[in-house]
Amino acid sequence: MDATIYNVNMETLTDRQTSPLQGQRILLGISGGIAAYKTVDLARKLAQAGTQVRCVLTEGATHFVSATALQAVTGVAVRHSLWDEAAEAAMSHIELARWADTLLIAPATADVMARLAHGMANDLLTTLVLATQAKICIAPAMNGQMWRHAATQANLGLLQQRGIEVLMPESGSLACGEVDTGRMPEPASIVDWLAGLAVPPLWQGKKVLITAGPTVEDIDPVRFIANRSSGKMGYALAQAAREMGAEVCLISGPTQLTPPTGVTFVAVRSAREMFDAVQAHFVGTDLMLAAAAVADYRVEQIAEQKLKKQGEQSLTLTLVQNPDIVAWAAAQPNRGKVIAFAAETENLITHAQAKLQRKGVDAVLANSVADGAGFDQAQNQLFLVSTQGVHEFPLTHKSYLAQQVLSHLASTYS
Repeated sequence: MDATIYNVNMETLTDRQTSPLQGQRILLGISGGIAAYKTVDLARKLAQAGTQVRCVLTEGATHFVSATALQAVTGVAVRHSLWDEAAEAAMSHIELARWADTLLIAPATADVMARLAHGMANDLLTTLVLATQAKICIAPAMNGQMWRHAATQANLGLLQQRGIEVLMPESGSLACGEVDTGRMPEPASIVDWLAGLAVPPLWQGKKVLITAGPTVEDIDPVRFIANRSSGKMGYALAQAAREMGAEVCLISGPTQLTPPTGVTFVAVRSAREMFDAVQAHFVGTDLMLAAAAVADYRVEQIAEQKLKKQGEQSLTLTLVQNPDIVAWAAAQPNRGKVIAFAAETENLITHAQAKLQRKGVDAVLANSVADGAGFDQAQNQLFLVSTQGVHEFPLTHKSYLAQQVLSHLASTYS
């Protein structure tokens, strides 16, 4: 089985009420690179995500991170030697190898990668790699030239061929003072990556189209009309769909968010631009999640120059309707499932049921935005309204909520 190489930048799972990592046993192997200083926080975040964590240090790692600190955040003694007489009297390294669900090596230095690639077992960590049947994951970190060296890349290829999961190093400022590729991703990103590996591929081989964020309708060169939306829910859905194996197209209005890695991303501004993008990417879609806050109206005539205040006189703008993107998608022949979103300030379920009938969609995901709830927040609560009834998704972090929604839709529609 080929390994997958990931490069991630996403919201952290450690803030979720429940994580796909809940109950997982993680054996954290730490090798001797400067990035080892991050592993105390990494162990803490893994524990916050509901995992059991045990740590193993190489000899080099003991110069960068304290076993005492790691024990303090995990509650378990740290191992660093095959020659620990008390532990090895009962073949403790074999017990460790069998205990783990996942063996994560972070950071993985060039030296450790070379020894793993060639099957060496000359310390506790490399011995555990050979002795375990657990999933093995590595997060390489090193100087940029070392990373690009032909030997390192050849070793990486061997590890990939054996099914080892690899989290690619990031670009940035390195310990040597250079700006290059070789940084180990931040602990939160590593936890999210592991969580993504734990999500069942419920949408494998499916095409998912997601709209997100607000649309912006210009009045003049400096003013516009827009709906409130951070885009967080739509981006979380795109990330979760990708984690579940889908081919994802994310069409987004202006946000401050970084698109998830591995999705087709289309940036738009206005409702008409979003409509054009949806039409261009809709064919073959198995599931459309219309999470964008699309402006219902636009200014009939955009002023070429900035409008000036006219004394005490009021300003009248003539507005015309924008295309109804969701209704268009729902009316297409031989389409996949189309799920609309409804943000309401009152009568949430009643308005969602009316939207369900009016738009001709398969279901509506509704949330209350009374008193600003849901806007720019990390958490959200949704109700799935369909002809079968109402299904509630309780208040939780949007990233985990997205996984719940897609898991439910997979069981219902896929």
